[in-house]
Amino acid sequence: MLCIQHSSTDPYFNMAVEEYVLKEFKDDCFMLWQNEPAIIVGKHQNTLAEINYDYVREKKIKVVRRLSGGGAVFHDLGNLNFTFIMNGEDGKLVDFRKFTQPILDILLKLDINASFEGRNDLTIEGKKFSGNAEHVYKKRVLHHGTLLFSSLMTDLSKALKVNPLKYRDKAVKSVRSRVTNISVHLKSDLDVLQFRDMIMQHIIAMYEDSRFYEFTPEDIAEIRKLRDEKYISWDWNYGYSPKYNFEKMIKTEGGHIEFHIDVDRGIMQDVRIYGDFFNVLDISDIVESLKGTPHEESSIREKLGLFNFENYFSHVSQDEFISGMF
Repeated sequence: MLCIQHSSTDPYFNMAVEEYVLKEFKDDCFMLWQNEPAIIVGKHQNTLAEINYDYVREKKIKVVRRLSGGGAVFHDLGNLNFTFIMNGEDGKLVDFRKFTQPILDILLKLDINASFEGRNDLTIEGKKFSGNAEHVYKKRVLHHGTLLFSSLMTDLSKALKVNPLKYRDKAVKSVRSRVTNISVHLKSDLDVLQFRDMIMQHIIAMYEDSRFYEFTPEDIAEIRKLRDEKYISWDWNYGYSPKYNFEKMIKTEGGHIEFHIDVDRGIMQDVRIYGDFFNVLDISDIVESLKGTPHEESSIREKLGLFNFENYFSHVSQDEFISGMF
């Protein structure tokens, strides 16, 4: 068992780490890691339908798609993430209880009575502190989970607060649960890094063949390449989203504007705009230009910049107009 504890808090890099270790290493591995504020969305989710877009943009929270399915989760430095990557036999790879049991054992040592609930959650007194997901690649399984230790709950709730009426799709939806931090239930002082070290020592004791591993310069170069080519890209994080329909109405000084947008693979296929606004020129020019454009702010802003916008939407700013599209 290779035990890897790296210092990166870059969520794009850390998602690339998991894929690299899963596909390029042969050994069983265990990793502990942290992310700076980020939302990690499941592989089969519509990213925009899972995030509070305005809040995420304002707070500069990174948004990254992961390899595994399941729902969206919020990470910050008060959250600890653990990853098992194990070899096994077909049909016996997926085992949520096996990979979460060490966490329950550690909490029991801390006199915290935690339990496994539902398909993939760990809870304390009925409140969730750990969500888990798995991804199978050939005869290897990647199991990863969050551990809310001292996360900022306000950021968590605001970043994931979405108006469900905006999006209609068949994507996997996150199920929101009541959550709690592990630190609230501790009987004595312990910080997140001490908790991290406790977990690592427990895993080392569990596996006789365990040894520490540090990424080589060659490893890091390959991980960075994967980060830059895949995990930081709009195509993966947003464009990979399933087909969806977006609807929203905004009120501006120039009147009400209602947006209806059909999106496939992140590209706006059809755009319909209604309202009681005034215009000098026919808005069909703008509507047609937006078709085939990524449902992404900078791309939309670039298209709108080609027009004398005031002639199409009187007393409506471009910022207001764009806010109606997310």
